[in-house]
Amino acid sequence: METVLSLLKVGERGVIRRLENHSDIRRRFLDLGLVPGEQIEVAFQSPLGDPVAYRVLNALVAIRKEDAKQIVVEVTE
Repeated sequence: METVLSLLKVGERGVIRRLENHSDIRRRFLDLGLVPGEQIEVAFQSPLGDPVAYRVLNALVAIRKEDAKQIVVEVTE
């Protein structure tokens, strides 16, 4: 099932399918390893809920919810 990254809860995982952002942030995401086919997991939320920390390539990456809405993932178990 495909959804956007911002809708996943802490502990849920997915495989990145595509980035729908075409601005400068897209290049930053690609440089950080957020590429199609890569697995990503929601690690934890900040106390106020934004940003959210995601584990990708054994690294933690903080992404604002607004930007996470533009990353399409396929939910995995």
